[in-house]
Amino acid sequence: MFSASKLTQEQKEALKQWAAEGATMSDLQRRLKDDFDHTLTYMDTRFLILDLGIELIEEPKVVKKEEEEKPAPVPTGTVTTTMDTLTLPGALVSGKVTFSDGETGVWMLDQTGRPGLDPDTPGYRPTPEDIKEFQIQLRDLIQKSGL
Repeated sequence: MFSASKLTQEQKEALKQWAAEGATMSDLQRRLKDDFDHTLTYMDTRFLILDLGIELIEEPKVVKKEEEEKPAPVPTGTVTTTMDTLTLPGALVSGKVTFSDGETGVWMLDQTGRPGLDPDTPGYRPTPEDIKEFQIQLRDLIQKSGL
């Protein structure tokens, strides 16, 4: 294990300067090797930085536009329910639903007839009115399919 006491005051100041210039932990590790011939593990470098009280400057993470903001659902004012032509595994029937506020999800009836709804937005809860309309449309779809 490497100790900060093995560094001269000049080397400690150099580390602080590099960090102030935006060097990363890996940069400091490499420069300790290249400039001062001190070979440290990444963990030793990390402990050294902590011992010397050096704070690294973190660059703000660049977030891609699509990660930054998901497109808001487009409210349609109506509930639309469709049935899949290729049923989900383990389901008797399955399909997709778009609620009046534009939120979407996948629905299914399992082999025992239990309904399931998996909204695309985690934690989403449709309004009671939308649930009622969804149930009506679901019943109509199932009757038309002959199940």
